[in-house]
Amino acid sequence: MRPEILIQKIWNDDDVTEFKISVCNGHSVFCNKVYSSIDELGQLVKSLEIFRNHQYGGLRDIVFGSFGREYANGAFSARLHFLKPSTLYITTHQQSEFFEFKGQKEASECKMYLSAEPVLLDNFIQELKNLDSGMSEEAKLICT
Repeated sequence: MRPEILIQKIWNDDDVTEFKISVCNGHSVFCNKVYSSIDELGQLVKSLEIFRNHQYGGLRDIVFGSFGREYANGAFSARLHFLKPSTLYITTHQQSEFFEFKGQKEASECKMYLSAEPVLLDNFIQELKNLDSGMSEEAKLICT
């Protein structure tokens, strides 16, 4: 298994896109589904193009969906941090959709810790552009 973050478009309408997000740290994989507003991916691309030049201590949070039982589907967050110029550190947190378990509403959750090189972030940004434009159905951030 290769460490990576994979974002796949499942469906969309005029207002919402549903993504399946898979995070693998090389040993474990966690997948969940999230809803996103139709323009959120384009905004993410623009902000990541700025962030990619902040290699001396830059921080950028990525969030899709919302955490908590009050919201539909699941949630995904990733904190991207250039602690040093040659390495991008990534902390992810995922939550599944809530489901009935022993008379209560519960959700599965996972936190993972990954790293990547700046050029791999550049490739991911291009793949996100292709996903946003409809030229592709997935975007992958390959990690080290």
